[in-house]
Amino acid sequence: MKTWLNRVLRALRHGALRVLRHEAVVLGVAAALLAGAGVLAAVALRGEQHESRLSLLAGPTPGQGGTGQYGEVVALGVPALAELARSPSVLGTAAAASGTRPEELAEHVGVELVPASGLARLSVRAPSAEQAARAVSALAAAVMSIDLLAPEGELRLLDDTPDTHQVAPDHALAVGLALAAAALSGVSTAAVLHLRRTRSGDAVRAALTSAGVRRPVAVVRDEDPAVTERLTVLCEAAARPTRVLAVVPELAERAEELAQRLPDKTGEPGEGGAVIAVVHGAAPRQDELAAVAGALRPDTSIVAVVLA
Repeated sequence: MKTWLNRVLRALRHGALRVLRHEAVVLGVAAALLAGAGVLAAVALRGEQHESRLSLLAGPTPGQGGTGQYGEVVALGVPALAELARSPSVLGTAAAASGTRPEELAEHVGVELVPASGLARLSVRAPSAEQAARAVSALAAAVMSIDLLAPEGELRLLDDTPDTHQVAPDHALAVGLALAAAALSGVSTAAVLHLRRTRSGDAVRAALTSAGVRRPVAVVRDEDPAVTERLTVLCEAAARPTRVLAVVPELAERAEELAQRLPDKTGEPGEGGAVIAVVHGAAPRQDELAAVAGALRPDTSIVAVVLA
């Protein structure tokens, strides 16, 4: 029963290590998915927005026959529609007719003037298509009731039915932003993890160099599923009795586990011994490793450092 349980635990541990071996990929994908989902959720929470448009066209007043001042009146009066449509009196009239509040309507009113045409496009945004159409129709009626161009001219509707369409959420834009955010988050996460791994290796090499170790030393990660096989190859290459040494007391248990899976000696005993050091992989500095390496006998060398 105990043997079977050990096998199960070993299989689970190796499965977890295979995932951790690709930590950068897994966390990068997770960050990308979260970022993309966050953008899509933010867009969805904004709710729908519909925009309704009506065009007003300036023309001569029927029966006037077009006076000489008509062109001047239109040239001066039509540009004033941008301010007229947002004036309190017009907004109040339009809000009362459309069943909304003037301050709310003012935030969603747009006026576009077509140069040298006497044409102005009024637009209103609202949560529903019906509200937007009702509000823009009321706004157009309120603007025309002012008779801004009288008596030489008047404003009339170019179309009786408002042109209404949904403007938010913009699904194409939302998908594009989500993909961009996902790519940026995924790449950034993977880059940060890669830099963290690189810094760990650099700290180990710096500590060994400060202790006077000049020969190459393998740096392996404890979560690597092939860590035992890689260390075994190094032990065979050393052809000397090999010890697994924890540089800090809290890693002693892990060092003992590794030692039990490695051969006591391989080949013919050589001169001196070999050491596999187990260190904290997340430590920014490896002062303990430098101290241990400096305290070794001259005929003993470090062949590998395990980042636990």
